[in-house]
Amino acid sequence: MPNQLSKYQLLKSLEQDANLTQRQLSKELGISLGKVNYCLQSLIQIGLVKVNNFKNSKNKIQYSYLLTPKGIEEKTKLTIKFLKTKTEEYEMLKKEVEKLNEAREAGK
Repeated sequence: MPNQLSKYQLLKSLEQDANLTQRQLSKELGISLGKVNYCLQSLIQIGLVKVNNFKNSKNKIQYSYLLTPKGIEEKTKLTIKFLKTKTEEYEMLKKEVEKLNEAREAGK
């Protein structure tokens, strides 16, 4: 099972462009091709992503990865969790900067 960040990144990328290849996803997300394949297979198995195949102009089969309604719902939940985490990190850093500024002012 992919971790939440990998799942979020894949769902987000596929929502933006369902025709990305696994190689393109690997490059875009900075993860190995094997991990992309593993994560996609997991997302397909749990029903978050549906795969369609079609022939492209070079007579090769190409895949399209579509988010299912369940996948869209999961992406929304992960987005909310991701934003909550980033907000908490921001608040923590903001407090740290305030403490550093107070210490600097006290040292003058």
